[in-house]
Parts: sequence; C-alpha cells; structure tokens
Amino acid sequence: QVQLVESGGGLVQPGGSLRLSCAASGSISSTYAMGWYRQAPGKQRELAAIIFIDGNTNYLDSVKGRFTISRDNAKNAVNLQMNSLKPEDTAIYYCKWTLLVRNGERHEYWGQGTQVTVSS
Repeated sequence: QVQLVESGGGLVQPGGSLRLSCAASGSISSTYAMGWYRQAPGKQRELAAIIFIDGNTNYLDSVKGRFTISRDNAKNAVNLQMNSLKPEDTAIYYCKWTLLVRNGERHEYWGQGTQVTVSS
C-alpha cells in the first residue's frame, strides 16, 4: 500500500520556475516507474514526464528542455523541476507511482493533484 503527497504547486509568471515534489510512504520497494501527469480544464490527462527505476526518462515533447524529472532518494520522492514555464503548462499535476507485483501485475497509485498556474 502506497500513499502519495504532492506539493510545490502555485502561481508563477511566464518564464518562471516551480519545483513539484511527490513524497511516497508505504511499501515502495517494488517501484517500477514514477511519473507526472497533468490535466488542463477541458482537456484529457497527459503524461508530462516519467522516470523508470533504471533511471531512464521520457518527456512530453512540449516540455523537453524545460522540465526535469528526478528522484530524491533521501525523501522517497519524485520531483519535477519546471523551468521557463508557459501559460500552456497551466494544469493540475498528478504524481503516479507504479509498482510491479507478482505475475507482472502493476499497481498504480495517484497523488491528490497540485495546481500549477502560469499567468501574468
């Protein structure tokens, strides 16, 4: 069982930066991947960034070069550093933690979401 707590959202001007964190508690030894999704009003949820347990990462094309996903081992957390923010980055950001269990079954856990607003 995993519980996720997100933090770091807020209001920022275009060109500014924010750092999101998602801290996990519980049984996370079987972690397979950690990702950040986002959902803007009236739009479907999309994967912004993901980091796998082997360290490989993937990013949404529109955030490449601006966002960096990383793991904070000391805090059992996954972070998303967001630089050069644009208004189109405005969304609720959700952390997702994927665990592998027996038979290759995957269990997914979601954070509560944190609002990121990029506006002048």
